[in-house]
Amino acid sequence: MPLVSPRSPHRPGSPGAYEIVGPRTTLYEPGDDAATSHAYADPGFPAAARRHLAGWGEGWLHMAPLAGPVVAETRADILLISLGLIDLGWYTNSDQTIENVHAFVTAARAANPRVRMVLLPVIPNIRAEAEAPFAAECARFNELLAKAVADLDTAASPLLLATIPESYDIHTDTYDGTHPGPSGEHKLAAAFADALYRSWGIGGPYRPDLRQEPERGPEPEPGQGPELGLVGAAAAG
Repeated sequence: MPLVSPRSPHRPGSPGAYEIVGPRTTLYEPGDDAATSHAYADPGFPAAARRHLAGWGEGWLHMAPLAGPVVAETRADILLISLGLIDLGWYTNSDQTIENVHAFVTAARAANPRVRMVLLPVIPNIRAEAEAPFAAECARFNELLAKAVADLDTAASPLLLATIPESYDIHTDTYDGTHPGPSGEHKLAAAFADALYRSWGIGGPYRPDLRQEPERGPEPEPGQGPELGLVGAAAAG
């Protein structure tokens, strides 16, 4: 889960106006069964964009108690959240999980009353494809999540529900039917980037390769700089 915070006097959408924050930088290493790896798929992935609050095996149940302290410590203003599958698979049912969503939002707002959040529904997965009861539980949670986003959204602390891309395919976009591979990570990153850009004017159209030269054109309007959405959404990969 990446967290975003303004750290620049520049206009909100311009490059450098935001940075990724978070207390963690490592990735899960299967051989160690712990988050000990720095082996990002792209060795050139910016060090400053590797900060996050993602954790292997951690869901809403685990993140709710961390939300307040981490938001306070990092001064995060935007949270990009993809959680829930591990909760439903191992720890809590949909009703219990949505209670933890509410607890998370409450704690984050206590630390920053103006914090904004983009939430992604539980992503498609192989267990839901194979087990109808689990598929129903995932679908029910996603319905509850959409309702929670609508109910908890405020002008001071807005919430957005991102949309899983229609092209997301567990057989080609994951490496095991559940965990995103490179193409899946790009698609989920795009889901966050699109939500930020279309709803709040943050960032710009998703670009899979930050090293690609952008098309030359007129200076963007305030709130429409080109890069934040990708960096923010990809940081949890």
